[in-house]
Amino acid sequence: MKKVIILGCLFVLCAFAGNAQKFALIDMEYILNNIPSYEMTNEQLSQVSKKWQNEVDALQQEAQNMYKSYQSDLVFLSAEMKSKREEEIIGKEQEAQDLKRKYFGPEGELYKKRQSLMKPIQDEIYNAVKEIAEDKGYQMIMDRATSMNIIFASPKIDISNEVLLKLGYSK
Repeated sequence: MKKVIILGCLFVLCAFAGNAQKFALIDMEYILNNIPSYEMTNEQLSQVSKKWQNEVDALQQEAQNMYKSYQSDLVFLSAEMKSKREEEIIGKEQEAQDLKRKYFGPEGELYKKRQSLMKPIQDEIYNAVKEIAEDKGYQMIMDRATSMNIIFASPKIDISNEVLLKLGYSK
């Protein structure tokens, strides 16, 4: 009876061991840095961002110039003129803030442009990772670039180069 119980336990353990889960890692930064279209997209976003920042800076500079002019003319202005100039300065500052929010805010133009340019690249990577996971039977694939919880992982389970190969970028 004892042997039957021990054999039964061994059988159950072997069944669990045979059904082990497979894991893999990718390094999204490494993958993205090896995709030429990602570099071009970053450059395009950088140029647009600089252009928009220059527009915002120009408005802020205009507001500063208006304020300096106001301060130098302050002695010669009537109360009505003072309030009118102050309103103009505040209006120009507000215009600069609104433009900054429009371009760089959480739902701003830069965010929308980044989404529209990056989404196709990210979708392509996701589909490649999904295909590899299905082909090789991985239950989970983690990104080592964004996961702060990974202290050490064997390079044997890193499939970043496989993903690049699947995308058509040999490494």
